[in-house]
Amino acid sequence: MVEPRESASKAREVLGLLGFLLVATAQVSNMILARGVAGSVPPFSIAFFRWTIVALGLLPAVVMALREKPGVLQGQTFGIVAAGFLGMFICGGPVYLAGVTTSAINLALIMALAPLAVLLFSFISGQESVRRNQIIGMLLSLTGAALIITKGQASVGASIVTGDLLALLAMLGWAGYTLLQNRVGSGVSFLARIGLFAAAGALFSLPFAIHEMWSAPSAAFSTRAPLVYLFAGLVPGLFAYSAYAYLGSKFGAVSTSLSLYLGPIVSAVLSILFLGEAPTTIHLIGGALSLGGMWLSLQAKQSGR
Repeated sequence: MVEPRESASKAREVLGLLGFLLVATAQVSNMILARGVAGSVPPFSIAFFRWTIVALGLLPAVVMALREKPGVLQGQTFGIVAAGFLGMFICGGPVYLAGVTTSAINLALIMALAPLAVLLFSFISGQESVRRNQIIGMLLSLTGAALIITKGQASVGASIVTGDLLALLAMLGWAGYTLLQNRVGSGVSFLARIGLFAAAGALFSLPFAIHEMWSAPSAAFSTRAPLVYLFAGLVPGLFAYSAYAYLGSKFGAVSTSLSLYLGPIVSAVLSILFLGEAPTTIHLIGGALSLGGMWLSLQAKQSGR
């Protein structure tokens, strides 16, 4: 007979896994969107409306935080702006622009390397010491990334596409954002910080969006465009961040690793279903090396080996 407490624990684990899967799906839907609307809706216009919707949606959290703790963000303007630039601007328009020339699977696999970039930066800057298993994991991940970006071809210049380089830029931006986000605005809630970063990202995207609207109004204001803007703001925007915050409060750090590893897998499935783009052998080999190496590095960091 199964104890009620054990049964409740198992049910919680199953619901948690489903929740992480849902969050991962919402997160990678942004890459599917980038590839699906590539060239038909201007990239920085999508980014501007996405972050504007997120900022407006989280405005109550920001207002509540500032009412509870007046002056808590004093002197942190530069940090908030920098986080918004790296996490929302660099990981906004360039990602949608990348979708024109690279696949959603490539986007997901390259973006999944961000924790490794954080670890590497921490090592180079002397913030952390790196152990043997972490070095092995880094080398495996970098080998996998090189395979994905070069498509396994010896002639590097001919095989690298602009979209992969933009995805690499976005990944490095996200790594920088990851290093900043918990150090900036730590006196307010996670969602209030996201609201502030999103507002900064929207402002950085605005000049580029205005240029797109002026030069290509038929694309920026097409009948399809509002639906794209709304989807980008609600699904990989408000829902993904809010659900991630909720799961993080309920399940702790495990939420980060689960959504991290589930992302590329979900991306591959959604690419097949919605884009008709199946993963290639290079994707499978490169993805296994990248994710396996990243798992080894993060496990070594947690266990201290």
